[in-house]
Amino acid sequence: MRVTLVGTAGFYLFLYGFGSATGATYALFSAVALAGLSRIPGTGPQRASLVLRLLPVCWLLVVIGTYLSVRTWSAVTGMLIVGFVLAFAAVGGPRPAGAGPGLQLLYILPSFPPYDPGSLGERLTGTTVGLALLFLAERHLFPEPPTPSYRELAARAAQTAGRCAGELAGPPYAPSRAVLGAAREATANLRFPSVPEADRPAGPGVRERALAHTGLAARTLLSRLSVLPGGAGGGAPAVLRAVQRLAERTAECLRQRVGTGPGEAYGELVAARGELARMPADPVAPAVLRRHAAVLEVADAALAMATAADLAVRGRAAAGDAAAGRFWYARMSAPRLWWHRIQGHAGQRSVFFQNAVRISLALTAARLVAGLDTLPHGFWAMLATLSLTRTTAGETWSTVRVALAGTFLGALLTAGLLSLAGSDTAVYAAVLPVWMLFSFTVGPVRGVGWAQGLFTVLVALVFVQLAPATWQLAEFRLLDVLIGSAIGAVFGILAWPRGAHDELGRAAAGLLRAAAEIVVATGTAVAAGGEREEAGRIPGHRSLRHALVLAESAYAQFRSEPTRFGDAGRKPRADGRDRRADWQAVLMAGHHVLWGADRLLTGEPGRAAPPLGREAAAALTRLGDRVAGRMLLVSALLDPGGDTPAAPVPLRDPGFDGFEAEPAGAPRPYYATVSWLDSLMGDLERITAPGVSP
Repeated sequence: MRVTLVGTAGFYLFLYGFGSATGATYALFSAVALAGLSRIPGTGPQRASLVLRLLPVCWLLVVIGTYLSVRTWSAVTGMLIVGFVLAFAAVGGPRPAGAGPGLQLLYILPSFPPYDPGSLGERLTGTTVGLALLFLAERHLFPEPPTPSYRELAARAAQTAGRCAGELAGPPYAPSRAVLGAAREATANLRFPSVPEADRPAGPGVRERALAHTGLAARTLLSRLSVLPGGAGGGAPAVLRAVQRLAERTAECLRQRVGTGPGEAYGELVAARGELARMPADPVAPAVLRRHAAVLEVADAALAMATAADLAVRGRAAAGDAAAGRFWYARMSAPRLWWHRIQGHAGQRSVFFQNAVRISLALTAARLVAGLDTLPHGFWAMLATLSLTRTTAGETWSTVRVALAGTFLGALLTAGLLSLAGSDTAVYAAVLPVWMLFSFTVGPVRGVGWAQGLFTVLVALVFVQLAPATWQLAEFRLLDVLIGSAIGAVFGILAWPRGAHDELGRAAAGLLRAAAEIVVATGTAVAAGGEREEAGRIPGHRSLRHALVLAESAYAQFRSEPTRFGDAGRKPRADGRDRRADWQAVLMAGHHVLWGADRLLTGEPGRAAPPLGREAAAALTRLGDRVAGRMLLVSALLDPGGDTPAAPVPLRDPGFDGFEAEPAGAPRPYYATVSWLDSLMGDLERITAPGVSP
């Protein structure tokens, strides 16, 4: 309804009110571009806000396209550059990604002859009116029911964590079934696949990064609390009560429009955590030390959640001492964070880079063919390339076949309509709104074949009102779609034909290999003692963060691609035997490695940690090597080579007692590191668990 009302209102206003065919064309296609072709996520007000912010970008694209249409070579060069930039802008999150196809169309439309800079005023006026009407329609027409924001979901998770910590702090020192169920539900709700695209904190800014960090920390906290061993030993209850207060305060902070920070609750947990960590280990039983180590991990997750939530609400004003280590982005300016995001994806291993190269080359080839062959209505060929090219070759070919069938049927219907109605524009003007509403209602629901067939008739109804046409217009439309879809299919085959399916396996395997290096280095450093590093300066962390960026972007695209190779989440092996993987557990493992190493190796500059005893050091080094080795085995499972062994290796060897070892006189750092390594083994078990969901 929105695109129909806006598109036809602008079209009729300029064509029949002002007698401007140019203004009518741009008013109509501006609405179609950002409301029909684009898939901008969010509610009406959210989409309206984005349309308003994109208005200067749309003006710029129309101006560039108008002046570059003077020669075919200039238009082709412009398409290559503009096409890549607009597609690569998807690194900024789901909204820029959703608007990308529509913005591409607003460059394509003016880049075709005739070269007429004198009509630039009409083009910009039509574009402005079309987008202004779209802004009003998105803002005020047919409002959608509100959904919980990601901040609210994170606040609910923090509140649940507070309840769980409260039950663990007192008799019977175990969470109830109701709280465990609420924890599982809160954890599931924070997973990105469960969150509407518009509400996912995927942008490069401080608040968006911090909100994503908040969700991750909340999930980690709930996971740690759910498996925390029971008991009332030592100062653990005091720490858990402080965790409860801080979690409740974090929930309040997330629900405030203007946050005031975690306040005293944060300092209380820091003090309680420090007191537990300094407690003498000699008279304490090893079982109690293990529980203390697990409680310290809980405290660390709660502190991370509170700090991230404060940054998400107050931005750089809440940076304080957080601008290091895991919160490296806290004090960075927006341009630097954008540059960091772009730099992280500027390579062939990034799916955003792959997608941008694929679509820009396909559109450039289509523009070149349309210019050299003087293809009638070559604009339609490029529109077909833009709308039918997918991220995998299999999906592109499947889409093209259905689209060509739909276009053929639509062309037959168009030819019949033009033959019967002739040059009577009143008929076309009366049919256009009804057909447009039908097209944009049925097409998205019934699939690409219906969408292409209905759109074929729609563009004929538009262009026959702009200039006299015969039934041959349908022939041109079919030819253009055939050429455009063929170009899209060719580049779908030539440029990374398996999309994110292959890339996710490579990125996940690279992530685990980088994590294995840090696991070995951390175990060795804890065993040897010595001076601790400042937060954010631990070797290997930058490489692991970059590996996480690539793996997370590949996973996001993988979730959007229909699998062509069996079950989603299954990566075929070279020997024909498949392995299933919980890809999100891979990402969680990477974050757990970062957080644990940061907590174990960060300390006051110039203050040295004592070395472990010989027996404890040997046991810890052996355990770290075992966990790192299992990470390497799982990485080979995720990205197998031609000679990768087919027989699986058990992650936990019943004959290996490294996790249960209790060396005489082992201090708290030993048990803290063992607890961290044990949680990493749990992550590896989730990655390879049978019957997992991707």
